[in-house]
Amino acid sequence: MTSETIKRLLHDAFNPTLLEIMDHSAAHAGHTGARNGGGHYHVTIVSDAFTGKTLVQRHQLVYKALGDMMKQEIHALGINALSPSEETIGNH
Repeated sequence: MTSETIKRLLHDAFNPTLLEIMDHSAAHAGHTGARNGGGHYHVTIVSDAFTGKTLVQRHQLVYKALGDMMKQEIHALGINALSPSEETIGNH
């Protein structure tokens, strides 16, 4: 359920050409955040919105798009935010 909400929020905010969400919550079941209901996720997202932005700015944009989810539903979030030209470079 949380993965689908993350996907919807990021899609709505960035209209990405690529969006992958990996749920690693089961591997962290004993951690404090997981006991409190927060999951561990990794997002790979490619969008024009990240063009010309620093790594910190990209992460801030993702956190803003996810809003209150970062307070409870998400305990840990890995982010790989790329512009379309960076994705192309990575695939050669």
